[in-house]
Amino acid sequence: MARVAIVTGGTRGIGKAICLALKEQGRTVVANYAGNEEKARAFTEETGIPAYKWDVGDHEATLAGCAKVEAEVGAIEIVVNNAGITRDATLHKMSFEDWNEVMRINLGGCFNMAKACFPGMRERGWGRIVNIGSINGQAGQYGQVNYAAAKSGIHGFTKALAQEGARVGVTVNAIAPGYIDTDMVAAVPEAVLEKIVAKIPVGRLGHAQEIARGVAFLTAEEAGFVTGSTMSLNGGQHMY
Repeated sequence: MARVAIVTGGTRGIGKAICLALKEQGRTVVANYAGNEEKARAFTEETGIPAYKWDVGDHEATLAGCAKVEAEVGAIEIVVNNAGITRDATLHKMSFEDWNEVMRINLGGCFNMAKACFPGMRERGWGRIVNIGSINGQAGQYGQVNYAAAKSGIHGFTKALAQEGARVGVTVNAIAPGYIDTDMVAAVPEAVLEKIVAKIPVGRLGHAQEIARGVAFLTAEEAGFVTGSTMSLNGGQHMY
């Protein structure tokens, strides 16, 4: 029976590409989304992948949502924590709400999904968790103290949880994308985007499919020796 994979924020952009890559890998894929029902319907019609609505930053809603997926589709054995938002501003202009929402969803969502799915993975002796971090969680970014802190937190969360899962067959890894040609990046002013691309050694933005291929590798049956790692997919923009 095909392993069940869930991708949060899975109906658009990088999440959609990950869903398609995992489906091609032979997984039974489910997408989670937070609000855009029109996009979610279009995604399901196009891909045949069901989409379940809940806010991953809401602990109880996440527990209930994952329980529903397991009841209707099967035990969740692969989790990709991709859901995320931005609320950019310099610190002196950033409200507490802007800070809290980014932390609640981007970092809190990883905790909530792990609480829902990690115990079952432990019991079954197999699981894959991939958390989508960011180059800005590694290097920082002006005007993103909330986003950079949340993404940096994801990288630490990954290393710590990997130690809990290692001896019971559950791997936990992260991918830190650079600047990818998604709707989020498309919203950046053209003059700013030109400056960003100029700093990328390969000379272009990344593609969502390139991130998806990284996820497919980390969630593969053969990837059991890779855990606690962060795969940097950024065109050489940040090396360390």
